[in-house]
Amino acid sequence: MDERTERIDAHHHFWDPRRYTYPWMAGPEMDPVRRAFGPRDMQPMVDAADITGTVLVQTVSDENETREFLRIAASTPFVRGVVGWVDLTSPAVGDALDALLTGDDGRFLVGIRHQVHDEPDPNWLCRDDVRRGLRAVAERGLGYDLLVRARELPATVETVRALPELNFVVDHIAKPAIAAGADEPWAEWMPVLARCPNVTVKLSGMITEADWSAWTPDDLRPFVARVHEWFGADRLMFGSDWPVCLLAGTYESVIEGLTAAIGTLSAAETAALFGGTAHAFYRLGDRPTG
Repeated sequence: MDERTERIDAHHHFWDPRRYTYPWMAGPEMDPVRRAFGPRDMQPMVDAADITGTVLVQTVSDENETREFLRIAASTPFVRGVVGWVDLTSPAVGDALDALLTGDDGRFLVGIRHQVHDEPDPNWLCRDDVRRGLRAVAERGLGYDLLVRARELPATVETVRALPELNFVVDHIAKPAIAAGADEPWAEWMPVLARCPNVTVKLSGMITEADWSAWTPDDLRPFVARVHEWFGADRLMFGSDWPVCLLAGTYESVIEGLTAAIGTLSAAETAALFGGTAHAFYRLGDRPTG
């Protein structure tokens, strides 16, 4: 199976609140997902949706989770890659990356991510130590997932311009205020970011930025249309954001909502959105298929 026929979910998670503390999982509204989720929970959904491969993304700032995710990838045929976490600010960031990559399951490491939007400093990405860490990521041929909101987009633009050798992907279309119907700072900065050729976008995490109980594809459509216009179909990739998406829908409704929101695509554009772009960005063709 090659990138033209694969269907890739480029963004999902596993977690276990009994083993890790997730700061973002605070509050009673998170109760529906405050339990362990793993490969056996996801298998029926990817099978039903004809998803042939996935990218498992970090949830907590802990290298131990990354090591566990790499072991899961090695034993779970549908998990094709892992976006992990390392401390980008550490002087030993290169050593940490090398230790992960040269481990028994290191071939599954395809990218790095940090919860940038939770940092107090909106310019965190511009720090010298962070930039040094990002250069270490680029030197090892990995991608970088940008978890940012509109507040961090100016620093994001500056950073991706300063590091043209690093390929970036924006998670969750930078979390615009979909429930409010408009987000002016987001709309100002995302087209600027789109002019940077080393940036791709995940059409993911949108239904949890909308009204959880009442969203429809019509709520997503203005935001999806703009991202499609700014970045082009060949720089977009689908991600379910499962199991976070369960707060506002189902795995199936995420796919159906995106399909309805983006409208008519050519066969080539559909293949890129639901597989080819993720396949190329994360170099999944270099990874084992099971």
